[in-house]
Amino acid sequence: MIAALLLAAAASSAHIPPALARAVEGYDRAQYTENRRELERWLADDYLLVNSSGATETKAQLIADYTAPGFDLQPYKVEQPIEKVWRDGAVMGGVVTLRGTDGGKSFEAKLRFADIWAKRNGRWQVIYTHVSKPK
Repeated sequence: MIAALLLAAAASSAHIPPALARAVEGYDRAQYTENRRELERWLADDYLLVNSSGATETKAQLIADYTAPGFDLQPYKVEQPIEKVWRDGAVMGGVVTLRGTDGGKSFEAKLRFADIWAKRNGRWQVIYTHVSKPK
């Protein structure tokens, strides 16, 4: 249900290509379902994350984090959305409050993020993410 609402909301933005809206929804869902196969699909091989601590993570590291035993991310809603699209690229982001468990401990974090998407060989993938703590 949530996935359908997110897709419908994303697709309703006229300037977002439908394929990109589906990719964004698929990537979001892959994160909170800890779906390794889908994370591998949506993240480019050269993906890089700069997390809220300023450390960097590769595609393999992010997937390992999201699929680790004891990690569970609840579905989230993107607030203050950022949607900048050009021919073969996009910035999709906003503010999220992430909730879940990690290593058996509950967590909650409010974060601002920007995912940089690139259309390569006809397929949208995230190539870079920057995360910070909003003030």
